[in-house]
Amino acid sequence: MSTEDLANPSSFFNSLAGRVAVVTGASSGIGAATAKLLAAHGAKVALLARRKSRLAQLAVEIEAAGGVALVVEVDVTSQNSVDAAARTVESEMGMASIVINNAGVMLPAPIEQGKIDDWQAMIDLNITGVMRIIKGFTAALTRSAASAGVADLVTISSIGARNVFPSFSVYCASKAAVTHLSLNLRAELGPKDVRVSVIEPGFVETELASHVQDEAAKDWIAGAFASMEVLKAEDIATSIAFTVGLPKRVNLPQLMIMPTHQV
Repeated sequence: MSTEDLANPSSFFNSLAGRVAVVTGASSGIGAATAKLLAAHGAKVALLARRKSRLAQLAVEIEAAGGVALVVEVDVTSQNSVDAAARTVESEMGMASIVINNAGVMLPAPIEQGKIDDWQAMIDLNITGVMRIIKGFTAALTRSAASAGVADLVTISSIGARNVFPSFSVYCASKAAVTHLSLNLRAELGPKDVRVSVIEPGFVETELASHVQDEAAKDWIAGAFASMEVLKAEDIATSIAFTVGLPKRVNLPQLMIMPTHQV
């Protein structure tokens, strides 16, 4: 990275022009913000999520700003759905060069409540869903890297992967699995010029908290958010864009992003 690059941060994003970026969980929050920013810097963005109407509105916004977007309805708990989405992206946009593995769910509750259906939902989406996206797009990423010299797989984990929070045991465990999976994948994909990164945000203002049903957990989250200025989805999007826009020789394997007042 040159002194000129440091003097002009927008130059970090030059390498995004023309790249095909797949963003899961693109219907809201971090996914939507990331899709907008990558598109604004020249990437062709495939928007993947279950809520097709929201994706369609996001595509309208991206295209109105001069970007290129493709709406792909997908359920990451189904490998058939993910594989079909991968075929659609390649046939309509070309080989995926960036994959933002972002879809997830947060359903905290005290462990003694034994909410096994919620536990399974978090495992299916946060762990197995992440792995399904990896299975669906790794071939395209490796081919893209062989052609262009670089491709990026970025997975969104959580500070819960390393910190301890009351009633969040299964959620935190699912995110710890995602972090460790990502760190290990570097050993397989790095030699093939696929950069693998994991992002671990702290408290972020997204709709993720709206998934929570347990009243005690809701109160705890509300208190935590009231006690500090939390991150915006755009803060995480900027960090993702920076990560995938770095020179080919540079890989940020693990990035923790925290509100200034969160400890």
